[in-house]
Amino acid sequence: MKKNIILFDLDGTLLNTEEGISKCVRHALEKFGIQEEDQKKIRRFIGPPLFDSFQREYGFSEEDSWKAVAYYRERYDDIGVWECKLYPQVEETLQKLSERGYRIGVASSKPEKFCPLLMKHFGIDKYFEVIGGATSDGKAGSKAAVLEDVLKRFGVTDKNEVVLIGDTRYDALGAKEVGIDCIGITYGFEQDMDSMRKAGAHICDTLEEVVAYLEE
Repeated sequence: MKKNIILFDLDGTLLNTEEGISKCVRHALEKFGIQEEDQKKIRRFIGPPLFDSFQREYGFSEEDSWKAVAYYRERYDDIGVWECKLYPQVEETLQKLSERGYRIGVASSKPEKFCPLLMKHFGIDKYFEVIGGATSDGKAGSKAAVLEDVLKRFGVTDKNEVVLIGDTRYDALGAKEVGIDCIGITYGFEQDMDSMRKAGAHICDTLEEVVAYLEE
């Protein structure tokens, strides 16, 4: 797989954000009198847009979904955003890819304002040419829209040169929609890896395997 541009998802791929996101989702649900004990259900919020997740998992109306997102942000913006940690091998992998001449970017469904702050917090911002996320104007909200925005900022003319590394079906489906390849990793938050395979992703267990596959 010969690629020039490597895009990384953020939550579940570079950062283990389960603690912060879980606590903020529960904070929002409690505003509606919901006490959720099933962590597997909470984990399904990690990756796709929050608005969609509240509707999908709890049948919220559009109005209540937007309220839930606002409640989530109450806690996330100041506290939850920092309740995360780098996955093993992340910094070593980024350094290795950078040394080998790859152009590297982030394409996250997380609001873009948080992405560079987190990269800087963990000291890995230097490896990324573009750090993209969901935009506040709503133009880049879905994974596919975020990817299209990031590809535009890279100045991509040949999508065959690009691959997305992500951990959920939403990454694989977004990549498929915009016409780029996807590598799915198993250590993240996806609970059904077959859904990633069906969307065309090549599956790797570790970032070491990802690098080896890229170099084939």
